[in-house]
Amino acid sequence: MVVIAFATVYLVWGSTYFFIQRAVATIPPFILGAIRFIIAGSLLLGWCAIKGEKLFNWSVIKPAAVSGLLMLFVGNGAVIWAELSLPSSLVAVLVSSAPLWFVVLDKPKWKENLTSRPTVIGLIVGFIGVILLFSEQTTKALGTGNAYQVIGLVVLIIGAMSWAGGSLYSKYKSTSTSATINSAWQMLAAGVAFIPSSFLNNEWSTFNVHAVTTSSWLSLLYLITMGSLAGFSAYVWLLQVRPATQVSTYAYVNPVVAVLLGVLFAGEHMSALQIVGLAVILLSVLLINLAKYRNQQKSGKDASTVKNVLVNAARKKVVI
Repeated sequence: MVVIAFATVYLVWGSTYFFIQRAVATIPPFILGAIRFIIAGSLLLGWCAIKGEKLFNWSVIKPAAVSGLLMLFVGNGAVIWAELSLPSSLVAVLVSSAPLWFVVLDKPKWKENLTSRPTVIGLIVGFIGVILLFSEQTTKALGTGNAYQVIGLVVLIIGAMSWAGGSLYSKYKSTSTSATINSAWQMLAAGVAFIPSSFLNNEWSTFNVHAVTTSSWLSLLYLITMGSLAGFSAYVWLLQVRPATQVSTYAYVNPVVAVLLGVLFAGEHMSALQIVGLAVILLSVLLINLAKYRNQQKSGKDASTVKNVLVNAARKKVVI
């Protein structure tokens, strides 16, 4: 299940940058967020009701709503809004700073993460790899000096921080053992929050449903089913069962997937520098996961040693 969940988050979310940009071509960003998350959250909540799960528990809804607002409304909302003025490649670079914020904000794990050399090196190497991967597009985008793009850069950095903070809040404050219930309320809270934002952004006065292209509708459908129902649910479940720093590696792998999809299905070509960037990113993910694996092995050995000591002590007591 862990492997399947990681594969879902890695592969599916890597394609969402492309589909978000196609969707916002004819659907205003905050209206897009409202439609996407209200529909996805309602479907997920309906599924929970069919399974007989308890839906209305304030102790479960409150932390889910807070984490949903931080992750989906602020974090994902920043991505949707920024893609109006920034190329998806540059958005991917800035979103990939999220793993660094996971380490900075994950106070209970500061000692473990900051004293683990492979983890720290892996995080830094991964960010360098993403920059190498998109160095040409990034330089071109930053060279324009567009004021909207500069604002977009700031919004994305805030969004990455908010996503990491919301993820950690969900991991440590969630009182529900059901990742499905958590995901449903997180999406509903974010979807509802997008509604007043769409009015403040004056989107409804210019929005014409008949002008929305088939491409945008299909992209929205993909974002609801694969990006939210499959991808986000897998992500929330992984936060419950795996270390947050390890789960955050999705932010490094997603740009890799985006580039590979472009090469395979859009006829794009990879430069030598991009190939180096891909290799560096994969190395960083290996370093981070290797560090977590070693820590788990060490914890297992320590627990085994303690158990053996207690067993031997008990045997001696019996002999006496």
